[in-house]
Amino acid sequence: MTAIPHPSALLRSDWVDTIRRHAFAAEQAGLLQPEQLELIYEQQWFKLLVPAVYGGLEMPLPDLVRLEEALSWADGSLGWVVTLCAGAGWFGGFLAPETARQLFADPKVCLAGSGADSGTATITENGYLLNGSWKYASGVRHATHFTANCAIYQNGQPVLDDMGKPVILPFVVDKADAEFVPAWKYVGMMGTGSHAFNIHNVEVNTNRSFKIAANAAVVDAPLYQYPFLQLAEATLAANLSGMAMHFVDLCEDVFQQKLQQPKLTGMQKTVLQDTLRDVKDNLQAMRDSFYQAVDASWQALPDQQLNEDSLLKAVSRTSRLLAQLSRESVDLLYPYCGLQAASPDTEINQVWRDLHTASQHSLLTFSE
Repeated sequence: MTAIPHPSALLRSDWVDTIRRHAFAAEQAGLLQPEQLELIYEQQWFKLLVPAVYGGLEMPLPDLVRLEEALSWADGSLGWVVTLCAGAGWFGGFLAPETARQLFADPKVCLAGSGADSGTATITENGYLLNGSWKYASGVRHATHFTANCAIYQNGQPVLDDMGKPVILPFVVDKADAEFVPAWKYVGMMGTGSHAFNIHNVEVNTNRSFKIAANAAVVDAPLYQYPFLQLAEATLAANLSGMAMHFVDLCEDVFQQKLQQPKLTGMQKTVLQDTLRDVKDNLQAMRDSFYQAVDASWQALPDQQLNEDSLLKAVSRTSRLLAQLSRESVDLLYPYCGLQAASPDTEINQVWRDLHTASQHSLLTFSE
């Protein structure tokens, strides 16, 4: 098995410079900076998963996951916004064509939202009446449209499916129809522009709702046949991996400085060197296994050989293990980095805060 290259191999140096040069300003402002956004629009990163028929990149999953790891290596906030908002662009494969063409005609289109089913959609004569509140909507400050899950109601009663469970459908609404609510007060990922939003008595046409399932895909392409769960797990795990790799890179510089200090004993220097080497080796091995699982699942898709009990479970398992190892690796190195790692004004502390905030995502909390 060929070793997966370092994330930096996928990004031009001027891209990385633009992203990192404005990372602290993004954190202070609470949203990505114009220079960062211009790069995103130029490279169409918000359209990574948008169907090609609507002008999107429709990027194959193996390439997508590698790029998103690289972007999170460049900066956690930018990588996270691209991942979550590009992920919402994947819904274009399930939207009514007339709606999708209208949405994705905008070169700066950005869909942000929440997977929580904390809203209601009441069936009306012409469509639905939406109400609800959603929190943790990543990238909402950069959005042109919001996506929201709603429980379907009719005549004051929840609509049930064939199994007797409430019907939940996602909807896409224009930014003007949603109320932005400042709510992000966490230690990291502050540049993501992630906040809450409300929708109050907004009427939408039926073509603003869609269903996420392989048999409900409107666009006939492999990307929209891939299961949403594993797509989400893999892309989020790659984000954590990218941040962990960034932290490790910064540790190399810190450790090199410490190794020059005469007060360190030979044993202490050996501990630093061995710990860093072990972390790098373990992360590399886990990344190799993770990408092998992602690649195998994607290669099986065109021939309908994707087996939920093997290939998909391997993606889920390695995604969780990579997320867990990313957290553990950073925490293993952190105590050796000194007070600079605890200062919010340093790059290494920003990466530490971003990873420990992003890794709280419930999808990858448990290793099994």
